[in-house]
Amino acid sequence: MVQYQLKLRMTKAQEAECARWLYHLASVWNWALRKIELNAKDKIYFSKNDFRNLLAQHGEKLGIPSHVLQGMLCTVYDAWQRCFQKLGGKPRLKGVRNKLNSIPFPDPIQTPQGNRVCLPGLGRIRFHKMELPEGRIKCGRMVKRASGWHLCLFINAEAKRMERVGNGVIGIDPGFRNLRTTSEGEVIEHPREFEQAQGRLAQAQRGHDTKLAARLQERIGNRRKDRNHKLSRRLVAENVEIYFSKDNHKGMARKFGKSVASSGHAQLRSMLAYKSPRSGTRYVEVDAKLSTMTCSACARRTGPCGLSMLEVRHWTCAECGSSHHRDINAAVNTLMAGAGSALENHVHP
Repeated sequence: MVQYQLKLRMTKAQEAECARWLYHLASVWNWALRKIELNAKDKIYFSKNDFRNLLAQHGEKLGIPSHVLQGMLCTVYDAWQRCFQKLGGKPRLKGVRNKLNSIPFPDPIQTPQGNRVCLPGLGRIRFHKMELPEGRIKCGRMVKRASGWHLCLFINAEAKRMERVGNGVIGIDPGFRNLRTTSEGEVIEHPREFEQAQGRLAQAQRGHDTKLAARLQERIGNRRKDRNHKLSRRLVAENVEIYFSKDNHKGMARKFGKSVASSGHAQLRSMLAYKSPRSGTRYVEVDAKLSTMTCSACARRTGPCGLSMLEVRHWTCAECGSSHHRDINAAVNTLMAGAGSALENHVHP
């Protein structure tokens, strides 16, 4: 299963129809959200199939295809299931501050012909032409962003295997001054997409230009995503084993703010996690605890620790006298810890 996103070129009438759908679907979302919550207090539960058919006769009344309503009810049901299973937070009601911005199409979609795709209830919609893999389109979802409408297609096709160009084994230590540091000594600089655009973003926000501010935010996110895609592709192609130091980014973001969010470490980790199996690369996330203060030569804990020692970038071990670069030493420790755990799991399955 692969996902492709098409940038749509809709007419004014199609955009108005989608806006009308969003208005009614937001009400459906809020109704379904409260129904599950109130019924759960009375210990009344639905199966997913029963819940998706609660509004079976309302499609004609609202002027929306019935399977779109079913897809919205399934989305609400899945959101509550993630909440009950402690996999996500409590879903929120949709309103002015928390707008609904997507329309589900849970049924199979016809293969696009040329630069047009046919969607139930909307007809044939033009899109910026791009090559799609051969396969059956199982479902889709229209998403409204600051740059316009996009169509996410979920295609039942095999993902392309990345061509391997190396057989390295590395450990990676993420950072915020430098983006990444590997156990081989490579330091990847932080491009700082947010810092470069924050002046223009602040100007748009002071002028209350919400559309421009949203467009700038989307552009920053696109640049960060593009950077992580290229970096993850290179790392997977060059290495057969990747060990990534896993930090508590949420806790760091509360303390250090936008420098943590702009680095996009969590996004890179998720990309490495799904790209590695396709090319036969082993990807393991390693606990980052004590990786900075532990000497990679003698394993003694003599290095800098705590917030007051963040400015120390080079240090010498008091036990063995080895000189270390703070981030490279942490990356080497990540490599050794990950390789050791991998060997232990292999010996004792």
